[in-house]
Amino acid sequence: MSVAIRVIPCLDVDAGRVVKGVNFADLRDAGDPVELADRYDAEGADELTFLDVSASSGDRETMVDVVRRTAEQVFVPLTVGGGVRSTDDVDRLLRAGADKVGVNTAAIARPELIAEIAERFGSQVLTLSVDARRVTGDVTTPSGYEVTTHGGRRGTGIDAVEWAERVAVLGAGEILLNSMDADGTNAGFDLEMLRAVRERVHVPLVASGGAGTPQHFVEAAQAGADAVLAASVFHFGVLTVGQVKDTMRAAGLVVR
Repeated sequence: MSVAIRVIPCLDVDAGRVVKGVNFADLRDAGDPVELADRYDAEGADELTFLDVSASSGDRETMVDVVRRTAEQVFVPLTVGGGVRSTDDVDRLLRAGADKVGVNTAAIARPELIAEIAERFGSQVLTLSVDARRVTGDVTTPSGYEVTTHGGRRGTGIDAVEWAERVAVLGAGEILLNSMDADGTNAGFDLEMLRAVRERVHVPLVASGGAGTPQHFVEAAQAGADAVLAASVFHFGVLTVGQVKDTMRAAGLVVR
């Protein structure tokens, strides 16, 4: 029996409000996070992802409060990321109501964090975010893609496909693969990158970056994604979760 493809709205939260831009720049207000979460729950979202785009210590309590209020009202799984640097950060978010926690930059700086989280809480709570782009200029990697930080603005020279494979071995329960080239463009997911990672990684794979039409979600699933994530097309009413799922069903995909 095929595993159902999950459809996941992503809510980028800054100072308690949902915002959306391109590569986390030129942010526009998209509404109250709890109200949006409630709407997506009603539309049939399988999960929700919150990303703390400010991720500063001063704003941490604001994000914890958003998670707590959402968990009290919405009964779909919540993944929360942004600024998670330690197992204590993970513990705090899980206690607030998160089901999974996303880690990105801190794992690049100290890969041992992945194993520490997996050992303390289990791999099922750890989503490893990989913000990847095609290499340019003098940078080369075996796959042609590199891991980035700072919203895709800073390259690391780390091969994105090899990094995805490594973090899965270290204990990540899921990989969120975000195409920084496509982020905010509505031009479609980077299917070549998805296929390359799918060939090397056997944990669940979430495709992110570039969704603009229902067909884009279908293509990502056919390229090997176990879940598809999008933000602005949902926030600004371009698409609904239901429209996306109807198109996926019509294409013969199993959805919830």
